[in-house]
Amino acid sequence: MRHEIPVRCFSIALYVLRPAQAGYQVLLLRRNGHTQPGQWCQIAGGIEAGESAWQTARREAQEETGLQLTDLYSADRCEQFYEADNNGLTLVPVFVAYVAADADIVLNAEHSEFHWATFEEATQMLPFPGQRDILHHIHRYFAEQHPHPLLRMPLDA
Repeated sequence: MRHEIPVRCFSIALYVLRPAQAGYQVLLLRRNGHTQPGQWCQIAGGIEAGESAWQTARREAQEETGLQLTDLYSADRCEQFYEADNNGLTLVPVFVAYVAADADIVLNAEHSEFHWATFEEATQMLPFPGQRDILHHIHRYFAEQHPHPLLRMPLDA
């Protein structure tokens, strides 16, 4: 008899871009606490009751960094990975946001530091192949060209 493992979707990933002299830089945060301490990552967080995934992305940006987003888009991709402790597959909708070049960052306790990285640097800093694949997609479709307008998410709802 076969046993199926669950597929869960309970969190989001948000990659934040800012304009720089040579294109865009991507924001990376160093984790504090019990979940992958010391690792570099994008903004991430759990979807709360009554929230849409894009609303979670907007809220997590504010909570983790204090950033006010100028634009928010669906990346039209999901991170996916297997979690052994839950014996399940996790799908994480990915979003891309833009901020002003001089945007101030105020980290919450979840992170110890931040770094505005080039895409090349970020590829070296992110620990997981899935993150690096998403980063390549974002570079191609959100940094090297303008994102498709149908991927835009609301910022004021």
